[in-house]
Amino acid sequence: MKTLLKNGKIYDGTGSEAFIGDVLIEGDRITKVAPSIDEVADVTYDLAGKSVSSGFIDGHSHNDWFAIKKESLPYFDPFIRQGMTTFITGNCGISEIGFNEDCEFKDKIGGGLFGFRNTKGEYGDIKSYANATDMKMPCNMAILVGHCSARAAVTGYANRKLTPDEEEKMLSIIEDNLRQGAAGVSFGLMYEPGLYSDTEELKKVAALCLKYNKPLTVHPRANSAVSMAYPELLGRSHLLRAVDELVEISKGTNLKLQYSHAIFVGKRSLKDKNEFVQIIEGLRSSGVDAMFDIYNECLGVSVITVILPTWYQGMSMQDRKKPLNRLKLSLLIKASSLLLGFGFKDIEIAYIGKGYEQYEGKTVHQIAREEGIKDLDAYLMLCEKSNFQGRVNMGPYSTPEIISEFEKHEHCLFMTDGWVEEHGIQNPVIYDCYPKFIRDSLGGIGCSMPTTIRKMTGAISDRFALKERGYLKEGYFADITVFDESIIKDAIPDQGKSFGIDKVFINGKLVLTDDRLDEESLKSTGRLLKV
Repeated sequence: MKTLLKNGKIYDGTGSEAFIGDVLIEGDRITKVAPSIDEVADVTYDLAGKSVSSGFIDGHSHNDWFAIKKESLPYFDPFIRQGMTTFITGNCGISEIGFNEDCEFKDKIGGGLFGFRNTKGEYGDIKSYANATDMKMPCNMAILVGHCSARAAVTGYANRKLTPDEEEKMLSIIEDNLRQGAAGVSFGLMYEPGLYSDTEELKKVAALCLKYNKPLTVHPRANSAVSMAYPELLGRSHLLRAVDELVEISKGTNLKLQYSHAIFVGKRSLKDKNEFVQIIEGLRSSGVDAMFDIYNECLGVSVITVILPTWYQGMSMQDRKKPLNRLKLSLLIKASSLLLGFGFKDIEIAYIGKGYEQYEGKTVHQIAREEGIKDLDAYLMLCEKSNFQGRVNMGPYSTPEIISEFEKHEHCLFMTDGWVEEHGIQNPVIYDCYPKFIRDSLGGIGCSMPTTIRKMTGAISDRFALKERGYLKEGYFADITVFDESIIKDAIPDQGKSFGIDKVFINGKLVLTDDRLDEESLKSTGRLLKV
């Protein structure tokens, strides 16, 4: 089948200026891109007034866990609506792959965030994952092998140095997946069991990335001025100490180091932005291929216990009510809030549990006022009602000024780091992150339009070596997004929906048009991309 797109404003993904032209699709490939194509096609779309680019690529995703759901489309729906056709998954060390079939610690795979609930199966390596997902999922996907997953597969959450035999097994799991086509390796140094790894262990994993010339993506040990990762509360910011560790891991190499989600959690962390950029640029000057990525949001998702000491959670209800313990807790939380730069007015409840929907979308401070109690008492009430497992949206993680500056940085890529939750308030990033990047460009606060489109298409494809993806070029796969710049420029964002996306093609199939998804086609449009 031939499909002809006529008169569109074409951004080819290279960063070159757009031009008015046509795109011819035949089967799953682009067969011609030119100012004018006079050829008979089965279907022709006149795109005058609209823009055309390669399908958007989410540079940091966790949708490897959702592609294996028995019903996967609901988890991809909002991303497709914002123009995405491809995902770089397996990030933050928590990949779905990374374990052997006889693994006794499968319950530890997922880092407490993800798991094998309502999935088609459990797939420990690229080969089995590809068999389960290739042409059996909505979107294209490249997958990183997670260090957390591979370490957990060997020792669970053991808080100690690995034995030589355990380390060999872990490295073997990672290397086997790299050979099979994993797009790289990911670290999650804030999650179990990655947080128990020393620098020497991390260097050995990085050496595998160097061996196979594939990227190492890193969720660092700390994204805030103060964290649980380091015992000293004073002195150098914990966020910067975490970046220093990456310098130690990569120095003297040409490692493709991808710093995941450049965020600064809490107002006290925002001052670290300039030194963070200096370190990234210093790494590049020394030969390390260092880059970073961002999402277009100033808040992020966390657990409700983000400022609650673990010793309090382990107490009995009777001990929690003792005045001395309550006083100690109050002082610690106040100190933590001051050191981090956020408090109960910044913690919005996303999900507590069934029956507590009345709290969703409200801050702890708002709930306290409604209940007529103190902020701390409201916070502890919400923790206990959720069995200390509630989900919150909180900030600041960034500022509009930082996002604007980073959008323009030569070595910054775009991503979402979002996933669809089954209950409660969603992370707003799943709805309109990429249209907001385009809106910033059109409004003059982001980078140029050709560069913006490149940062969400060709540049990500290059970074992760996605073959024949990310560009509008003859012979490349027909992943295509059509959007309306005038609608995007004038839209009001953050309304829980996307805006300005007109059409989406995945591997030559039209899967979104007039805000309608082709659910039947989306059962088989996505390919597992081996690298």
